[in-house]
Formats: sequence, structure tokens, C-alpha cells
Amino acid sequence: MIRIENLVKSFGAKRAVDGVSFEVARGEVLGFLGPNGAGKSTTMRMITGFIPPTSGRVTVGGHDVAESPLEAKRLIGYLPEAAPSYPDMTVEGFLGFAAEMRGLEGAARRTAIARVVDLCFLQSVLAQSIDTLSKGYRHRTCLAQALIHDPEVLILDEPTDGLDPNQKHEVRNLIRELGRSKAVVFSTHILEEVDAACTRAIIIDRGRIVANGTPAELRALSAHAGAVTLHAAGASAEKLAALGRVEPVNGAFRVVPKDRGAAGQLALAVVELAQREGWKLDALHTEEGQLDEVFRSLTLPDTVKK
Repeated sequence: MIRIENLVKSFGAKRAVDGVSFEVARGEVLGFLGPNGAGKSTTMRMITGFIPPTSGRVTVGGHDVAESPLEAKRLIGYLPEAAPSYPDMTVEGFLGFAAEMRGLEGAARRTAIARVVDLCFLQSVLAQSIDTLSKGYRHRTCLAQALIHDPEVLILDEPTDGLDPNQKHEVRNLIRELGRSKAVVFSTHILEEVDAACTRAIIIDRGRIVANGTPAELRALSAHAGAVTLHAAGASAEKLAALGRVEPVNGAFRVVPKDRGAAGQLALAVVELAQREGWKLDALHTEEGQLDEVFRSLTLPDTVKK
């Protein structure tokens, strides 16, 4: 549904997006991660046709966004950064306006408004003007306008920004459910949202993609992915060193595999070693890897990595 080919955007001498390429299929929820200024919002604005690329190509549903903008944009629902709207309108009036702009009239318009009001939990604020809403409700109102025409592609820039924990949970569930039938891209700096809502994630840094994979594949990039931590009476660091790099951890030992490809067999090897040596094994834990560690390792300059 979305195809990005060697996308570049320069602002004067600064190259904000530098040769980005990826695809998003129907039924996929792609999390777009990166530090502030990495190029996330600029990329999303080019996907929607809000700004043109310096070079490269974007197609949505087979339509080139530059050459066939109306055909491409009809397929897109867009929640921009900071959720802009018309503050003097009521929530109901704003959604009605958004529906009309999408060509919905009469019963179709009323049905569309009722659907997104229910999806975004806006029943209690329909008659309020947008300038009186909390930040969370303003954000949900703008999310509702992105969904009003039931688009096949959703581009959501920080969709949980300003929401309380309960509201974030609701929106993540909504994104996951919408992703069953649509192609969804949403940017975030909250790593827990990758596990909560994404089927795949891209990490972008200084305008370039530095990682692309499922949450499990990204965690596997962690320095400690596949490591085994054991508490065992009589355990010997010297013996464990035959299996991998050994690190002391709070009175226990962590064994980091020498070969990532053999990480899945490390726990079994540790148990077998403990049995041969007669160690009393109290606890054993295999680490999956941490997304925050991967994120830091890929996006922090070497001079500040710790």
C-alpha cells in the first residue's frame, strides 16, 4: 500500500531525510522511531504529499503522490504532529466539516461521524468548542478526522501524545485493530508502543534508516540478547567462560553468547554444565534483549554512549 523509494529532503544545506526506502503492506502496523530531529515527521509529511521530496518517489495504493496527488490522498488518513484543528468549531462541527471535505454527505456523513465518535470516545464532548478541550481530547478529535472516511492508509504522527495512560491504552488497541485491514504508519518516541501496537518497526537517525524489523528482531540486536543469567551454588566463572563472555550480576553470573546464532542453545548448555559440575542451580533466566538499549546503541553518538 505504501512504497518509499530513495526519499530525500533537504532544507538548504541540511539533509533532513537521506535516502530512505521502505514498504508497508495492508495488515501491517509500522512504528517509526527516532530521536527528535531524526526525520520522522518530515518523512510522514512527504508520504501524505504535505511537502514535496527533494528527490525520490512515494506511491500510495499504486498512485504516485507527486503525479497523482488526489488519487493517493483519497486513500490516506493523516493525523499531523500537534493535532491541528479549528479551535472555534465544536467537535461535531469539525468532524462534519472533515466529512464534507472527504465528499461525504447526508446519511453517509452522519454514519461516518457516529462511527469515529464511538471509535475515539468523543460522545461527552461533541457540543464543546475545540478550544475548551483538554490536550487529550483535542488529539482524539484530530484522530477522528483522520478516520472519518475509513481510509486504507493511516499516517499518524505521535498519536498518543498528550493522552493519559488509560487513553493511550485505548488508542494503541485501536491502532492494532485498524492495522488488521489497513496499512498504518505511526511515529513515536515511546518504545513500549512498539510491543503494544506494532508488527514491525523502523529506527531512523539523522535522516537514515538504521534498523528495520519486527520487535523481536530489533530486541535481538541488543548486546545481551540471548544471554543467560544463573544463580547457582558452586558456579565457576572459569567454567562458564567456555560458553561465552561471563559478567558478574548481583551475586549471579551472566553468560553472553559468543555467537548470536547459537544464543537459543545457550540455556541448555548452561544447564548441562551445571549438572556435570554438580552445581546447585537456583534460578536461570534467558534475556530477550531491551529495545531501549538497541535504540541508544543505534542513535546516540559514540562519544555519549554508556
